[in-house]
Amino acid sequence: MEIKDLRKTLLVFSAAVFGITALAVLTIQFADLSRKEIPIYAAVPAFQFQDQDGNPFTEKNLRGKITVLDFFFTRCPSACPVMSKQLEELYKLYASSDKVQFVSITVDPQHDTPDVLRDYAKDHSVVDDRWKFLRGSIQDVITLSEKGCLLPAENLPAGHSTKFVLIDQDAQIRGYFASGEPASLSVLKSNIRELARPLIAQTASTK
Repeated sequence: MEIKDLRKTLLVFSAAVFGITALAVLTIQFADLSRKEIPIYAAVPAFQFQDQDGNPFTEKNLRGKITVLDFFFTRCPSACPVMSKQLEELYKLYASSDKVQFVSITVDPQHDTPDVLRDYAKDHSVVDDRWKFLRGSIQDVITLSEKGCLLPAENLPAGHSTKFVLIDQDAQIRGYFASGEPASLSVLKSNIRELARPLIAQTASTK
């Protein structure tokens, strides 16, 4: 190969490397910008409930993971079955990552005992710890809904909110999404991906 041709090849190679590097930097910067554009509404306050297996679950269990939270009750005849089905689809969608979890809090704790919640979990194909069904005193549930998640909790159990709450790895609320609107659910999925991306990448780098 002549020197002129070699120089030309090196210039093309250098330009390609520069282009790939620049693209990678821009992609990372765009992802960081996208995450920053997702608003922060509030920090989830301290709470302590019990999951379907009788284990304690607190706000500390939200840290280090992306969480989709909702309020429901097992005897609900209308909105809750739809909401739980949508969460089941998300639960299966993120089956490969333990950095995305789902939390459903009953607004009918007198009826929704751990046994009832375990059966409900089985009915929705829950096979691991990525989807928790929680119960606590009704007053604690109301407090978390109204003062913690900034959602109404009147005339329970039927009067609970039907929105999904997106919570980041620092236990901060990053969005509210209408369970009955496909467009809203699409944004929810997009925001989950953006928030979970650095957590998944960090996990991969440590393996």
